[in-house]
Amino acid sequence: MFPLSSTMELTQVTSLGLAVLIGIGFGFFLEKAGFGSARKLVAVFYFYDMAVVKVMFTAIVTAMIGLFLFSTLGLLDMAELYIEPSNYPAAILGGIVFGVGFVIGGYCPGTSLTAAATGKLDGMAFLGGIFVASYAYAELFSGFDTWLASSAHPDVTLPALTGIPMGWWVLAFIGFLALAGWGMSAAERKFAGLRP
Repeated sequence: MFPLSSTMELTQVTSLGLAVLIGIGFGFFLEKAGFGSARKLVAVFYFYDMAVVKVMFTAIVTAMIGLFLFSTLGLLDMAELYIEPSNYPAAILGGIVFGVGFVIGGYCPGTSLTAAATGKLDGMAFLGGIFVASYAYAELFSGFDTWLASSAHPDVTLPALTGIPMGWWVLAFIGFLALAGWGMSAAERKFAGLRP
């Protein structure tokens, strides 16, 4: 997130209001793109519609380019950005749980909220499951947070890990995005027969 608080005074009410507006806008565009539909989302796993992955990866690379340009132009101090500490075992475990939930339920947390907001019952059921699971996690796995904190690695970035400057990573990800886009389009053509 762009650290607006470093360049202007924002009250808590203003910050929350901006968060609500951004959230509504995000949900609106998810729905407009068709990502409030479980059918559209699970199509990724059958390779005949890779729109979700294309949009997500494009968004990641666009954010990377924006951060790099803002930093290079002196409009953003990268040191002001919060970087979530990295915990590889937890990330692997969380990725497996997230992936299984995505395949079974057809939604991720954001798209389930979008589906629920548009009245889809499966989205509401999925969202309810998120609340139940979150509550169960908070009640049953209280020691898990301690393990996370003790085994986390702060401020892990690709430039810090490799010594390769950020600009080269930006170029590499742009190239990879182009290659991945071509590959996903080829997969869509190959598996088009699986489309219901």
